[in-house]
Amino acid sequence: MAVMNAVRPIARAFTPQPPERRIEGHGTPDAAWQAWGGLASLPAIGAATLAPPGGRAVIVAPHPDDEVLACGGLLQLLQAQGTRTVLLAVTDGGASHPGSTLLPPDALARLRPQETLAALRALGLGADAGVVPPHVLRARIGDGQVGANIEQLQTLLHQLLRPADTVFVTWRQDGHPDHEACGLSAAMAARASGAKLVEMPVWSWHWAAPGDKRIPWRRAHRLDLSADVMQRKREAVACFATQLENDPSTGQPAILPPHVLARLLHPYEIYFT
Repeated sequence: MAVMNAVRPIARAFTPQPPERRIEGHGTPDAAWQAWGGLASLPAIGAATLAPPGGRAVIVAPHPDDEVLACGGLLQLLQAQGTRTVLLAVTDGGASHPGSTLLPPDALARLRPQETLAALRALGLGADAGVVPPHVLRARIGDGQVGANIEQLQTLLHQLLRPADTVFVTWRQDGHPDHEACGLSAAMAARASGAKLVEMPVWSWHWAAPGDKRIPWRRAHRLDLSADVMQRKREAVACFATQLENDPSTGQPAILPPHVLARLLHPYEIYFT
């Protein structure tokens, strides 16, 4: 009963993102972000500070690929420092190709989780690498329906999280409705459980602009990644073939074309603490 009482206010509070955060067109060019000195001046942070030893790192991924795009470097560093990692896959990503006969929802819901497992192996986090792989949990909430099922997600997170945990989740104002619903749900569950919350921008780089006052720069930190870590992250991203290729059945371009990946594949990751 206490869990349900904690959840109900969230369902009423969640609303879809406003027009200024919609993901349309090509968005802000990566060159504009790289020309801005603000990213380089962000305070550096280490994996042990983001996820202190002794607790678990719980990664909340709205869709298969978000766990790599947002924190594929951090996942490698957490494994190296011996942190136990739990990956909560909120959706199976079945709605990424509407109207497609090549990749209908049932095929996507089967293929995209397999891509995640392949990506984890590419990061060096598969069981075949001789390490303890992340424990993968699937919420099986419909792709695009996280906001409508936010109470279910928060209940799951409330049951999962422990006070010593750090939960990593897409930012509450990231621009994608599923990302925002996951962020809000995780924030409330972390508050209730005593877990530490760290938010991650993914689509924010698309709609925001350098120096944008809507971004919480005061909470932003930069995790620097070595060349080896970045190479494994790139190889992991390449595992998401369903998102990287054009769809000839609909004529739609790839979900993750080069200009989108350019904003996400730099030798650092940004975290809002």
